Amino acid sequence: MKIVIDDKIPYIRGVFEPYAETVYLPGKTISRRDVADADALLVRTRTRCDAALLDGSSVGLVATATIGTDHIDRSWCAANGIETVSAPGCNAGGVLQWVAAVLARTVAVRKARPAELTLGVVGTGHVGSLVERYAAAWGFGVLCSDPPREEAEGLGRREGYVPLGELAARSDIVTFHVPMLRTGPHPTFGLGGTEFFAALKNGATVLNSSRGGIVDETLLLHRVAEGRCTCCIDTWENEPAINSRLLAAASLATPHIAGYSEQGKANASAVVVAAVAEHFGLPLAHWYPRQVRPVTRRPLSWEALCATITDRFAIEDQSEALKAAPERFEDFREHYAFRQEYF
Repeated sequence: MKIVIDDKIPYIRGVFEPYAETVYLPGKTISRRDVADADALLVRTRTRCDAALLDGSSVGLVATATIGTDHIDRSWCAANGIETVSAPGCNAGGVLQWVAAVLARTVAVRKARPAELTLGVVGTGHVGSLVERYAAAWGFGVLCSDPPREEAEGLGRREGYVPLGELAARSDIVTFHVPMLRTGPHPTFGLGGTEFFAALKNGATVLNSSRGGIVDETLLLHRVAEGRCTCCIDTWENEPAINSRLLAAASLATPHIAGYSEQGKANASAVVVAAVAEHFGLPLAHWYPRQVRPVTRRPLSWEALCATITDRFAIEDQSEALKAAPERFEDFREHYAFRQEYF
């Protein structure tokens, strides 16, 4: 058995060596030749997994150590007998920490209190629901928009769910937590587009830590330049060649590392290991990196958050570094020192 692995997936070296030939390669350089005789392919977002890469190969499993799957042609894989696995929710705690750091700074800049502000959460899956819960506990007014959940679970105004346009009009801060979907009944590509910005409350702050392309960067940049909103961005269109004008205009800018906590990365690695274990019958179903301490979600007051978050996550320093050297986007991302989750 042969397994090809993105060499930036952490904690995983040595795990499969007793059972399989393992090859570690940079994700963006994995080629048809590399996977031709492979049985499994373990990737991150930098490897496009489609017919161009996989057709004619022996790959039976593609597992991605990410929550997103827009880099995988899942329909083609399914039609060609290739199982695909992702790690939904693996980095929810890390993204929560990113949002918390942004909220702490934004509230301080506004010289306000959470109770004076409304946070709009777009998408309430693994990440968004966690953000919603903590934000409400911190005292923010919270509005939500998630049409798939609303339809499936009968959620409405009583539960705090409103149409996206209304959320935009009433929220002081809007944070996006949706998957990248270009088709289907509820596409999300360009969700933060013309209608969203037409409705957006004057002076609002827009956060995007979901996927580049969820928020229309051209429209966002225009609104920021007009002084009608501010923004904090972690995910960008055309990564790693990010929009330099938007980078300069953003209040906070980070290189797609919102979910880069030690625990989040360990969770993702554990998911792909378990996927290989189940697919090939290996005794690794309950593997978890010994060097990582799992975190149990716990309450944290707003005062405690503001007193601790900078020491735990110096987001302003990281933003300044990216603004000073945007050409190092991929380098910052690939050599990021994983943060410790603590709430």
